[in-house]
Amino acid sequence: MAEAVRWGILGTGKIAHAFATALKDVPGAVLAGVASRSQETADAFGREFGALASYGSYEALAANPDIDLVYIGTPHPQHVENALMALRAGKGVLCEKPFTMNLREAEQVVTLARTKRLFLMEAMWTRYLPAYQEVQRILASGEIGTPRQVVADFGFAATFGPEHRVFNPELGGGALLDLGIYPLSIAAGLLGPVSEIRAQAEMGPTGVDVQTGFTLKHEGGGMSVCSCSLLARTPAELTVAGERGHVRINTRFHCATSVTVTLDDGTSRTIDTPYLGNGYVHEAIEAQRCWQAGLLESPVMTQRETLALMGVMDEIRRQIGLRYEADRVRPPA
Repeated sequence: MAEAVRWGILGTGKIAHAFATALKDVPGAVLAGVASRSQETADAFGREFGALASYGSYEALAANPDIDLVYIGTPHPQHVENALMALRAGKGVLCEKPFTMNLREAEQVVTLARTKRLFLMEAMWTRYLPAYQEVQRILASGEIGTPRQVVADFGFAATFGPEHRVFNPELGGGALLDLGIYPLSIAAGLLGPVSEIRAQAEMGPTGVDVQTGFTLKHEGGGMSVCSCSLLARTPAELTVAGERGHVRINTRFHCATSVTVTLDDGTSRTIDTPYLGNGYVHEAIEAQRCWQAGLLESPVMTQRETLALMGVMDEIRRQIGLRYEADRVRPPA
């Protein structure tokens, strides 16, 4: 039986709760510690999920020698600082999406992980789900022909105030970083690296994008048309099409439980693709598998791909005129 993997969680917000819930369904996972900027908050989170230790600072968790992997679930602008800190402490890192605020920050993190030969992976949970794996299998079989086009959307009507993280530029708010990364990541995963980008956006009163659309040309051929919105609840479906038919990852594709194949002869079938627990289980299993095997990254989503996608988002933001403080101020090395 494989040795248990001891997890530490940085952050106690909604996404950290989802990941801690997932760990309960991950074989061999132990929640060894949780950290918040408040000891009281960390203690409450620790009691809720049975953590072995709770810390009132992120640094204290990173210093714990009894933690193997650190999951970073803090607000977007804190990712680079938190990831560098955990890596300097010798921990493997699973960092929530968006990986960082920009490519420059991402390069810092990846460079340090490679230098120290430590495991590092982006927590793009959709890329590890059975639905995505099934679509890849179908494409590889040639059933729909050569994949030539992806169409994907992701949106909901955000009714929060301007101080909420999705609208607050100081917290990395905006539709692209919060939602657009999902269709972008899968489109690139299915059609390959991006070679050309065209983007438009509707900007909100806080200065961040509330709707963004972008078309991409991919190096190996093919195009994708993607959109994200904080103003409209979109179907959130993703379709990849070839000359013989198409595959649709069904409603709310980021957490889909089925895919449908429709061919040019009129036939159609739906394949159930249930996921374990709340869905985040699969990325945790993959991180543990890689860490226990001594891998420095996951072949499912490599660091090279993470860097490439951060570069794509930088270019989309340049085209729509969206800048954050992280683009102006260099974090300490």
